[in-house]
Amino acid sequence: MSQRTTKTADTAPEPEPTTRRGGAGWALLVTSVAGFMAALDNLVVTTALPSIREDLGGALDDLEWTVSAYTLTFAVLLMFGAALGDRFGRRRLFLVGLSVFTGASAAAAMAPGIDSLIAARAVQGVGAAIMMPLTLTLLTAAVPAAKRGTAYGIWGAVNGLAVASGPLIGGSLTEHVSWHWIFWLNVPLGLAVLPLARLRLSESFGAGARLDLPGTLLASGGLFGIVYGLVRGPADGWTGTYVLTGLILGAALLVGFVVHGTRAKNPMLPMRLFRSRAFAGINAAGLLMFLGMFGSIFLLSQYMQGVLGYSPTEAGLRMLPWTGMPMLVAPVAGYLSDRVGGRPVVATGLFLQAAGLAYYAVVVAADASYASQLPALIISGIGMSLYFAPASNLVMSSVRPQEQGVASGANNALREVGGALGVAVMSSIFSAQGGYATAETFIDGLRPALVVGAFAVALAGIAVLAIPAARRTEPTADAPTRLPDAPEAVPLETVSR
Repeated sequence: MSQRTTKTADTAPEPEPTTRRGGAGWALLVTSVAGFMAALDNLVVTTALPSIREDLGGALDDLEWTVSAYTLTFAVLLMFGAALGDRFGRRRLFLVGLSVFTGASAAAAMAPGIDSLIAARAVQGVGAAIMMPLTLTLLTAAVPAAKRGTAYGIWGAVNGLAVASGPLIGGSLTEHVSWHWIFWLNVPLGLAVLPLARLRLSESFGAGARLDLPGTLLASGGLFGIVYGLVRGPADGWTGTYVLTGLILGAALLVGFVVHGTRAKNPMLPMRLFRSRAFAGINAAGLLMFLGMFGSIFLLSQYMQGVLGYSPTEAGLRMLPWTGMPMLVAPVAGYLSDRVGGRPVVATGLFLQAAGLAYYAVVVAADASYASQLPALIISGIGMSLYFAPASNLVMSSVRPQEQGVASGANNALREVGGALGVAVMSSIFSAQGGYATAETFIDGLRPALVVGAFAVALAGIAVLAIPAARRTEPTADAPTRLPDAPEAVPLETVSR
């Protein structure tokens, strides 16, 4: 029987492994592959959407749910999954999450219809929500403190590669094999990683982890109601009974979630964190950034194939100046962040992303050449690159050190929520203004949707500018650098786990 670590008010101890089964190298391999699988499935579906629609049928709202079913369950269960691992064992729950994700991937590959595909995607999101947050805690437990920076860098690079290559991998498999293989790909990876995780990872527990089931139910129900209403609104009418019920009930549940986060003793997302302008600003920016970015990629991948006539592989390759740019620019963004601070770098990146989407809205046409689209893709890619790494640093520096786990989980969850909302909101605008009937009607719907996406990302830039500028002080071992309005330390027992 393992002895679990007890936290004090002054220290945040390292996770205590119960058994040492493998070294840091094995942990890095296992967690990186698992992270790659979860990150890949965010965007791998986008270039396969026309083929899925042709094969399984379904309207625009069905295509939305093939993306949103994954991002929604992923988002709302992310912090709950981490808490489950802390309480019942991180390796044990990691194995559960990976098994669920792998099984759901096989179910998605064999889906006989669009409804069963959507259901499998939702279960995939559940598995990803359990395993993804545990990859970092398992890696932290296995890697010595002096080498964690390198390990985190490799883990992050692999996840970045998954995001960058998602549309290309999805397009290539769809064109040269079939769209089913974007899901079959996960199965051999999962089956290979499962025994390695069981044999090579050490078990560890969190200290006093508590589960916030009411908060999880309120957030899940509220977000589902809002997204359901947005997805069904164009088809059923905005005054339809089910649409209005979803929007009103969803909003009410989200209000309940906020109240719960204010009053509960150990809420999933403590609302007191949002008293910090830094924390509130960077999280608002993350939600709005993903709203504009995900919604745009969802529609543009269909535009490249359905209107311009590119094959799935050609569409994936042509998206690389946008999705792949972080692999080139992220190191520069990190250097600039160290030199001038994260706030101006992130704001610049968001305004560039907004400019790229606005540029795309101007040049988009039924016969647009790739050369006319390329500047928009490059500008958007550079903007996205300048956002990611400095934004993570802003999140971590906006809270006390012992709250960084909660802050990171909240930021990741809100980004995923933004992605689900982006697909729903921008598809609703697309349906209201255009449709799939002809190339011209597609452009009629795409252009205003891109304008709204650009506006959302520009608002994200404004939210970052509202963050107080960090004071240029030399950090010490006892006084870690944080933004000026990050709250003062309180006893650790009051912090949600």
